[in-house]
Amino acid sequence: MRTTVFTGDCGRRGRPGACGGKGRFFARAARDLGAMILLAAMLLFPAADLQSAEVRPVYDVITVNSAITPPVSEYILRNIEASARGGSDGIILQLDTPGGLDSAMRDIAKGILNAPLPVIVYVAPSGARAASAGVIITVSAHIAAMAPGTNIGAAHPVGIGIGQMDKVMAKKVENDAVAYARGIAVKRLRNADWVERAVRKSESVTAEEALRLKVIDFVSPDIRSLLRSMDGRTVELPSGKRTLATRDAVLQYREMGLRQRILTSISDPNIAYILLLVGLAGLYFEFANPGAVLPGVIGGLSLILAFFALQTLPVNFAGVLLILFAVVLFIAEIKVTSHGLLAVGGVVSLTIGSLMLFDTPEPTMRISLHVLIPAVAVTSLFFIVVVGLVIKAQRRRKRTGSEEMIGMKGTAVTDIAAEGKVSVQGEYWNAFSDVPIPKTSAIRVTAVDKLRLKVEKL
Repeated sequence: MRTTVFTGDCGRRGRPGACGGKGRFFARAARDLGAMILLAAMLLFPAADLQSAEVRPVYDVITVNSAITPPVSEYILRNIEASARGGSDGIILQLDTPGGLDSAMRDIAKGILNAPLPVIVYVAPSGARAASAGVIITVSAHIAAMAPGTNIGAAHPVGIGIGQMDKVMAKKVENDAVAYARGIAVKRLRNADWVERAVRKSESVTAEEALRLKVIDFVSPDIRSLLRSMDGRTVELPSGKRTLATRDAVLQYREMGLRQRILTSISDPNIAYILLLVGLAGLYFEFANPGAVLPGVIGGLSLILAFFALQTLPVNFAGVLLILFAVVLFIAEIKVTSHGLLAVGGVVSLTIGSLMLFDTPEPTMRISLHVLIPAVAVTSLFFIVVVGLVIKAQRRRKRTGSEEMIGMKGTAVTDIAAEGKVSVQGEYWNAFSDVPIPKTSAIRVTAVDKLRLKVEKL
């Protein structure tokens, strides 16, 4: 028995051949689609393997081109932490510094020595230096490098903010600095003897000499050349040894944020000094003219910023007190008749206080004479002019009320003895005099008694 099955259009039309043709068409289409999918898969997976093989290491780059201060220390340490959290393979510190504070330098060195990723210190560009605190920072790096035309050294410790040290204290500070520097140099397998000479004798060398003395690892003209040079180098991290792969590394430049730039700028001794003077002048204006508002706001902000800067700098507080005493003397000149002696004392106090404000032989931590001399001159002139105007205003004859009449001239309208009348500036007044004054005589007012004028004959 034969059973006929009808499927779709082909069956209803009784044309099995047609249906079979379409079936072959769909079959071929399915085979072609499968082949395309297979080919795409074959191409895709090798490409993925190639992409994974081309993953390149990432190194962050930060730049320090200033004295080593607490804001700079914070900037470096925060970037080391951020690079570690972000998965970077290392961080490059491009350094150019004349030195700075010992406490900030030690914080940076400690952060580098305990960093979880390689830290490369690169003294650059040509003409840059790693002086004083910069020596210890460079020596503490996992990789230390310099550009041609740079120098490193002069790391002798100086007394900062404690006045003149005696010989015993100076020797203690020097020995402590030598031990600290040698310990770091030995840990990094660098020339500890030269580092000691840099501390004790302030020895300084060029980049090429530093390389020959094994103070640094490379002399490279730029960062790309440095990356090629240190490729394959093994460094010691707290977690163990790591071999660097840097030849084709990707560089990510991290610029200093606005907050860090502001804090670094106001930590400059010259800026801090100017802010202090502006703050004192602003508060003086506000106290002299209550309700002016603007001078008080500017003065308050300037003083707050100045105090922040002063707590990050080697301040001699005797200098601060002398500057404040100078302001007191300028103000006292208004109240006390000293014939200018108080004003002169204020100028002398301001000058000495400015010179003593940052008591350190470190040039980068002192006020530049190009800033100090004009600032003292302008500030002194400002207060002297203000004091002079106040004194002049106090001595000026009053121009209102009855006091205005004294000294004015007029004419006797009648004979004047115990009573009479005078004309003063076109006005008639009752007048009296100690001696008789004839009519039409020229008179001058000597006193005012309610609505009567006391006059005298000219």
